Amino acid sequence: MSLLSKLFGDANKREVESCMGIVHAINQLEKKLVSLDDDSLRHEFTRIRSDISKDSKKLDELLPDVFAIVRESAKRAIGQRHFDVQLIGGIVLHRGKITEMKTGEGKTLVATLAAVLNACAGRGVHVITVNDYLSRRDAQWMGRIYDFLGLSVGVIQHEAAFAYAENEVSKEATYEHLRPISRKEAYQCDITYGTNNEFGFDYLRDNMAPSLEYTVQRSLSFAIIDEVDSILIDEARTPLIISSPDMASSGKYSEFSRYVEQLNEGQDYNVDEKMRAVAFTEEGVRKMEKALRIDNIYTTGGMETVHHIEQALRAKALFKRDKDYVVKDGEIVIVDEFTGRLMFGRRFSEGLHQALEAKEGVEVKSESQTLATITFQNFFRMYKKLSGMTGTAATESEEFSKIYNIDVVIVPTNREMVRKDLSDRIYKSEKGKFMSVVQEVKLRHEAGQPVLVGTISIEKNELLSQMLTQEGIPHEVLNAKNHAREANIIANAGKRGAVTIATNMAGRGVDIILGGKDASKEEHEEIVKIGGLFVMGTERHESRRIDNQLRGRSGRQGDPGMSQFYVSLEDDLLRIFGSERLQGMMTRLGVPEDMPIENSFISKSIESAQKKVEGHNFDIRKHLVEYDDVINKHRETMYKIRGTILESETKPEGIKERMIKLVSEEIEKIVTFHTAAERTDEWNIDEIYETVDTIFTSPIDVRLSIDEIIKKSDKGMHHQSAIRDALISYLNGVAQKQYTQFEQKIGDLKTVRRIEQSLYLRVIDTLWIEHLSLMDYLRQGIGLRGYGQRDPLIEYKKESYKLFSELIENIRHKIVYTIFKIQPQPQQSTQTQAVPYHNVSFSSPQMSESRRVANSTSSHSISDSKNPSAAKIGRNDPCWCGSGKKYKKCHGA
Repeated sequence: MSLLSKLFGDANKREVESCMGIVHAINQLEKKLVSLDDDSLRHEFTRIRSDISKDSKKLDELLPDVFAIVRESAKRAIGQRHFDVQLIGGIVLHRGKITEMKTGEGKTLVATLAAVLNACAGRGVHVITVNDYLSRRDAQWMGRIYDFLGLSVGVIQHEAAFAYAENEVSKEATYEHLRPISRKEAYQCDITYGTNNEFGFDYLRDNMAPSLEYTVQRSLSFAIIDEVDSILIDEARTPLIISSPDMASSGKYSEFSRYVEQLNEGQDYNVDEKMRAVAFTEEGVRKMEKALRIDNIYTTGGMETVHHIEQALRAKALFKRDKDYVVKDGEIVIVDEFTGRLMFGRRFSEGLHQALEAKEGVEVKSESQTLATITFQNFFRMYKKLSGMTGTAATESEEFSKIYNIDVVIVPTNREMVRKDLSDRIYKSEKGKFMSVVQEVKLRHEAGQPVLVGTISIEKNELLSQMLTQEGIPHEVLNAKNHAREANIIANAGKRGAVTIATNMAGRGVDIILGGKDASKEEHEEIVKIGGLFVMGTERHESRRIDNQLRGRSGRQGDPGMSQFYVSLEDDLLRIFGSERLQGMMTRLGVPEDMPIENSFISKSIESAQKKVEGHNFDIRKHLVEYDDVINKHRETMYKIRGTILESETKPEGIKERMIKLVSEEIEKIVTFHTAAERTDEWNIDEIYETVDTIFTSPIDVRLSIDEIIKKSDKGMHHQSAIRDALISYLNGVAQKQYTQFEQKIGDLKTVRRIEQSLYLRVIDTLWIEHLSLMDYLRQGIGLRGYGQRDPLIEYKKESYKLFSELIENIRHKIVYTIFKIQPQPQQSTQTQAVPYHNVSFSSPQMSESRRVANSTSSHSISDSKNPSAAKIGRNDPCWCGSGKKYKKCHGA
């Protein structure tokens, strides 16, 4: 025990003990609630809900009452009663913390406690899962509890949205007890289930919406994140990106791919596996220049050529088929390193995906332009209260605290954990390791003990499958290529003699039950006597947390179980990050390749390597969030302005005031610029009038001289600033008259307000897209400032401030110089047009940490066919701006 623990006690123990008094109060209330009939129980809940909705400060005070009612409702609705430790978990969630509960402890049921309590405040609760299947399953399963209490439940899916309805399911319903509804209705429900991607994309889409009609979300109030470590750590650096096609695919990708395939590692390029980076040697550069027939690729070819050549080399040297991606139906499909799942529709950005397509000889798709983006780090930090659940969070508690300001609380298990975690078996070679794994699996299978074998890639997964087949051992293979059978494979993985080989996707969120999903008590006990589920890890992961997740598949709810890792010195972790002394030690000992050894030094080296990589990855994520916080401030400001413009539909008078203010600011800028001289006779008064004239459609009627302005304002006024103010005031008066004429020209004031809103939104959206590109270029090149002994982050903040100031100015300039020139269109509806979304894609990368070291700005793209759009403006239709020109000759040019 550390000195701090001795002085102040164990913080986790104190947190758990602080919950015990509340748990006691909940248990005391249970006696009264058991005697109530269903209607009386619901009436009691309705009364408490009403009290909380009137005063949200009563949430903590009435927590015992709500939790007790939810527990009793769960017993009646789904036949499950919350254990005391689950009540502790619910309290931790309500307090805005992360509850670490082991596999099989019922985290799904725990979420209902905090969800119901916070839903009583009427602000909407989001329960976030890692995939659509779990969102749907949990909403259907727990929906019976919420429905019993009269709470509405929504489910957001990739292609649709549903509401839980026990007795109102229409014939259109796709899933049991779920009826189709709009996304907006799903978000209006008391509790809404969905994935992190869907919530994030809906946030971005709402901030691209052309009117309030197309927005769907409410304010981000309270989120409960299931498998919180996966979402907030593994996917932390994942930017969600909404993009559209930017340019046609080029034959250059295939050309560069052919050239780099002729290069040899060591001679033409070097690979740094630790940094996940690759670089040309001088010989490699010369070969590329010769192939391209140019003197210098860095000058003649330009940066674009250099970039695409480097991406082609990265595709060849760093990205392996059936490990980082698979080729399926003529497309490159990314494999998630942390789950082993295929990420359909997602694409690497910056030309990397095109380079992989060229490498594998499939169709090279077009590149894309970013329209909106946000990282999960910044999206989830926008919630007023954030909490989460997982079986493995303690090893990342520092990161949760420093980046998200949320603590981790380890909740005790309901029954004592009796799983045996055996020492690692260490082998000299990978071949020897796999031979031993096969023999161990054979022994366990013959004894009837179910075995789950974890691998880190599809490639190793299939290799081991071949070896087991050669030995005549029946088994199931669970990887991204047959994920459709995942639920069935997991359901049977605990049966007698079952052998399952799985990548990291091993059914996270789904329990492996001894004897099988529908096992009798006798079948369950039979497996218990044999020793329970035996989990074998065939390689240590970079993160201890991922290893712990694999171990956690065994030993649920007090069941017996065993876990053991088989590692070799040829494994990536030890080969890249381990000490060179390890290889020397094994060689000196003369150990045969299939003989295991148990050595404390090697075991410590493995843990040391994992801690080293974890620390390195944490630093990268922390570094990234420091940079992303800059663009996040820009995003918040722009989205706030945009939100105000959208709300002008309900407060139309506000949009005119903003327009007049923008014109006034532009006039002030023009006057200040041309009156910078100290003497008034040096002021360029004519240039002021000429510039202001370009804003209006008709010239200024009376152009007052400086002397006339002095006389008009104050006969004794001669101070430059006072004269300048008087000139600005005069021109603002002219602008007010011109604006009145503009309104009269359009005719209908409602139409004027819609034109103002439409113009404002389109200018913001257009310039924001350009700003994102500029910020991306700035981020990529800012690291070079370090060579000049300047802090790149400080330089990035300075440069980004200038860019954002220019963005705000450009928005004002474009609006002011456009608004007065809009012409009435009698036959053309000026109603706000929806943004045409059918060429828009939504992206969300799942890139491994080590991969991101070398490509910190990379992302994947995800095509999404979901279109909330209205009709697109035809090229020959009158332009939306009212200029009288055809769209193709005006804003469509």
